Amino acid sequence: MEIERRKIAFTVAGEPKGKERPRFCHNGQIYTPKQTTIYEQQIIFDYYKQCGNAKFNENSQLELSVSAYFKIPKSGSKKKKAEMRIGGIRPTKKPDGDNILKAVADALNGVCYKDDKNIVKMSIEKFYSDVPRIEVVVQEVQKVETDENDGIEMMKEILKYL
Repeated sequence: MEIERRKIAFTVAGEPKGKERPRFCHNGQIYTPKQTTIYEQQIIFDYYKQCGNAKFNENSQLELSVSAYFKIPKSGSKKKKAEMRIGGIRPTKKPDGDNILKAVADALNGVCYKDDKNIVKMSIEKFYSDVPRIEVVVQEVQKVETDENDGIEMMKEILKYL
């Protein structure tokens, strides 16, 4: 039996960007690079524009899924570009997927959810497209209904092999 899960989805136009490493000043202070701050603000702006004030409660267990679409390079044959459009060739370039996820997760702190500690499952996919963007989906993790006896029976089966 699947219980309906709450889901929030939105799109951020433009080339996907990853969270950059923090920088250090000569006086020892740490700061977030300007490009990262601008990108996180764009994510927040697009979230509010498309989703309003929708927010998960602070006890939610969440899944964050990001599909990153990179602009198709101008160089390359027509055949190669066609292959990129249908997903046969996918980007293996910077930014790394985990840095894209981190930028999105950090931007949505206090906006979509109280804290990114609520995210218990994350995924990223990278594609090429004529329209560069990221598509973000945040949803509650599906709760699995189990019978307590199922767990006990499973443990008994595992112990047989030890």
